[in-house]
Amino acid sequence: MTAYTLPHFDTPLIHARFIERPNRFLLRCADDSGREYLAFLPNPGRLTELMLPDVPVYLIKRPPSATERATDYTAIAVDRDGSPVMLHTHLCNDMAEILLRKKKVPGLEKAEVIRREVKYGRSRFDFLLEDKKGEIYLEVKSCTLFGNGIAMFPDAVTERGTRHLLELAHLADEGDFRCSVLFVVQTDTVRYFMPDYHTDPVFSETMLKTRESLDYIPLPVSWNRDLSFLPGKAPLEIPWDYVEKENQDRGAYLLVLELKKDCRITIGALGEISFKAGYYLYAGSALGKLSARVARHKRPLKRFHWHIDYLRQKAKVVDAFPIRSSEDIECLLAQDLRKLYEQPVLAFGSSDCSCPTHLFRSDRYPVHETAFHALVQRWRMRPPK
Repeated sequence: MTAYTLPHFDTPLIHARFIERPNRFLLRCADDSGREYLAFLPNPGRLTELMLPDVPVYLIKRPPSATERATDYTAIAVDRDGSPVMLHTHLCNDMAEILLRKKKVPGLEKAEVIRREVKYGRSRFDFLLEDKKGEIYLEVKSCTLFGNGIAMFPDAVTERGTRHLLELAHLADEGDFRCSVLFVVQTDTVRYFMPDYHTDPVFSETMLKTRESLDYIPLPVSWNRDLSFLPGKAPLEIPWDYVEKENQDRGAYLLVLELKKDCRITIGALGEISFKAGYYLYAGSALGKLSARVARHKRPLKRFHWHIDYLRQKAKVVDAFPIRSSEDIECLLAQDLRKLYEQPVLAFGSSDCSCPTHLFRSDRYPVHETAFHALVQRWRMRPPK
């Protein structure tokens, strides 16, 4: 099968390693000689499972004719499990155009590209296509979140993405048009595609509501190390019934807290306990109002109810991972955490179950570790039953 190359890659690739992400749109990297690069990252997603310390990153230098900006370099891709993953969301439309013109998008093989960046009323869509049946409006999304045989989108809350779906659905329902959404899934290692109802339940619910109006096409691609790519032959399966069952405001959650210095804290009936500085991971659950429970933990509290509330007065919540589920998985999540991290306080958060504890500790920031993301993905990306 022929591999395709984006025209932007006619300049030499620079191979570097990730150091830090000062803000959403900047990366600091260094090559093997120690030379550092500040690179523009055209991707507003969280990307926490990809941007890990020392992970290989592909950069290109900004051509002299390009618009000036704060940095001369752009981050194009990052390695995961030995294969590149495209980061550059703006280039995803260029990929889509190549796939459309080469007749490699299932369901759109007979469509011709009329133009890009198409305005209709107050909306703007990525492509206007046309076949013998008429015009087709197409929106393109780049999906970089995957694991455990499943790809999910988005990896951060996207009000803009939700608005795109609603505008397209209105156009399809009220006008004489067909409308499609192409998810370019930046790996061919998965079988299923699902909206990420853990991260953005509103986007997920919007997909569910518009599935009869819009044609959703999650197409996998595979990348070679020279950043040429191959399209998959068929879209990924979307298990709609499973998504509808799981996209409820209930389930488990994982909090990551940072304690800046050693201290002693009174933890309810457990009494006064010594805590070492470091990172703490807490597994909890909410059978209803999961979003409200996670939000509560992020706020400073005056009334304490759970053990975690007492620790929360001294430790800062640095991250939270809701895991929406129709099953009670809190204790199973704690069992998995016990395999990776130390147990600093027995009976913490586990007074109503047989678990030794639901609190764990690490010297290192867990969100910068591959094993932590593998654990989260095992519970968030469970294959449909």
